[in-house]
Amino acid sequence: MTLTLAISPCPNDTFVFDALVHGRVPGAPPVEVTYADVDVTNTAAERGAFDLVKVSYAALPWLLEDYHLLPCGGALGRGCGPLVLTRPDQAGSGRAGAADLGGATVAVPGDRTTAYLLFRLWSAERPPARIEVVPFHEIMPAVAAGRYDAGLVIHEARFTYQRHGLTALVDLGEWWEGDTGLPIPLGAILARKGAVDPVEAAGWIRESVRQAWADPEASRPYVLSHAQEMEPDVVDRHIGLYVNEFTADLGDAGFAAVEALLGRAADAGLVPRTAGPQTSSSRATAWTS
Repeated sequence: MTLTLAISPCPNDTFVFDALVHGRVPGAPPVEVTYADVDVTNTAAERGAFDLVKVSYAALPWLLEDYHLLPCGGALGRGCGPLVLTRPDQAGSGRAGAADLGGATVAVPGDRTTAYLLFRLWSAERPPARIEVVPFHEIMPAVAAGRYDAGLVIHEARFTYQRHGLTALVDLGEWWEGDTGLPIPLGAILARKGAVDPVEAAGWIRESVRQAWADPEASRPYVLSHAQEMEPDVVDRHIGLYVNEFTADLGDAGFAAVEALLGRAADAGLVPRTAGPQTSSSRATAWTS
């Protein structure tokens, strides 16, 4: 069989999946890859479009009936959260509070992204006046040009937003970690039920990660070919931040972070409530089988 896989073209995804995509994982089937922003894959996963798919953790409540959450391959960590950016003249007193966005129009990269879910939790007491979904690569230029009062950004924007003359109103990762003590769950890898065995799929992905760490240069041409004009040093920093111990295994802290995010969001009425595991020992089997 041929395995259909949907990931983003971002360096962390291409780095992680290079060996699997290029047939270097023993026992894994051939892979047909689709590259798309996570807002696109969130929607495609609802249609069951792929065997393996990278989605936002925030989208899980709509997907777990048809997919297994795999305990590896995704993006979860510390110091890697989304940023709310604005122009210096819009930053007011510099207080990183939701009140600064009262009456504002904010550009976000997708309505079911983890970034937007975190933003909604952070700004719950004083939400902005208007939200617009904008392709990720257009957000910073549009905020800088004054088309939006603020923008919610992810990934390599952490390293490049100053070039657009923007300032960070709040780091939602710092807010989340300070409030919960947990890492921030961003992107998950799902396996479609009935199409691929989740235990086998996790093994293939872990081997792909192992090979990427063992020989980073092997994946470099592939990574750079999809890096969308990203400078090599930004690519390296991107991979260093988003590919970490949680990429190989979520572990108790990773599963706890997912449960906390979806539990808080369900309590706030932002997502449907998901029946999750109740103890650390049951987490892996409850989410992946």
